[in-house]
Amino acid sequence: LLVTVPQKNMPFSVLNKSRLSLIASAVTRSFATTTRYPLPPSVRIVEVGPRDGLQNEKRFVETEIKIQLINRLSEAGLKTIEATSFVSPKWVPQMADNTKVLKGITKHTGRSYPVLTPNLKGFKDAVASGATEVAVFSAASETFSKRNTNTTIQKSLENCVEVIKAARAENVRVRGYVSCVLGCPYEGYIDPESVAHVAKTLYDAGCYEISLGDTIGIGTPGSCIAMLKRVKRDLPTDALAVHFHDTYGQALVNIMVSLQEGISVVDSSVAGLGGCPYAKGATGNVATEDVVYMLQGLGIDVGVDLHALIDAGNFISNALGRSNSSRAATALTAKAGLRGASSSCM
Repeated sequence: LLVTVPQKNMPFSVLNKSRLSLIASAVTRSFATTTRYPLPPSVRIVEVGPRDGLQNEKRFVETEIKIQLINRLSEAGLKTIEATSFVSPKWVPQMADNTKVLKGITKHTGRSYPVLTPNLKGFKDAVASGATEVAVFSAASETFSKRNTNTTIQKSLENCVEVIKAARAENVRVRGYVSCVLGCPYEGYIDPESVAHVAKTLYDAGCYEISLGDTIGIGTPGSCIAMLKRVKRDLPTDALAVHFHDTYGQALVNIMVSLQEGISVVDSSVAGLGGCPYAKGATGNVATEDVVYMLQGLGIDVGVDLHALIDAGNFISNALGRSNSSRAATALTAKAGLRGASSSCM
């Protein structure tokens, strides 16, 4: 749909009028020709807060706090919770307690607690610590890949395939992430062809599911639909998930159009925790509380107790010394407080 190619390293701010016109035309055609699926009866939420949400916190979060957070999220009904990351503590010191966290949480039947393993060493350490599901990642942007992992897209995919092969031998499930699917902080526009190539490579190698991540939260419904349409030509819809950051306030509407495109797996982070150290200005992941509030309002089953989820979000926000970034959590917490004050005055 969108086949214009930007000049190398062209920032978003200098897109010319003709290019903007082409984008607008492509978006219009995308909406006009998209086959709308009925909304899914249920959606599986992949909670990434304990890993993606906390990994960039400058102050070390105590291990017991991380364990309590994961246990609270489990008790709220979330079935997939990304627990930690097995990376070098030199690069991500916040995840240095990965083994203690993974061994310390209460594992519920019917729940999964995947961990991020960027290389073979991380995978071996994770399995030794009891991991039964792992995640690998690559990017659709060459520059971002080099800045984030100091390697090319091709090399990062080779590393992923190495982990996937090892996981298959150990009967460990693997989920794949693709970063920068709707834009890059360095390259700007990302061609959906690149996204499809990376996603297909991971899927063909053995990932059971591919999460498509808008790392800097730049995407809109139009660019989201165009990207999904292209990826779905190569991968089955039920093997795809979406992962949106909310930098431009577009995350929920992007999730909505993704549902209309047949997607039924959504990544999110409790209390809107997260960000990206390699993407200046990128805010946190879409808040799980906001996603659950919206989905429940649509009559979609998510299997999550919203009030217990809000309690978990408030717990970690208090531990970090900041307010909960979820709008739904903030509003419902205030509402509950007003009710309490009203009752006490009667």
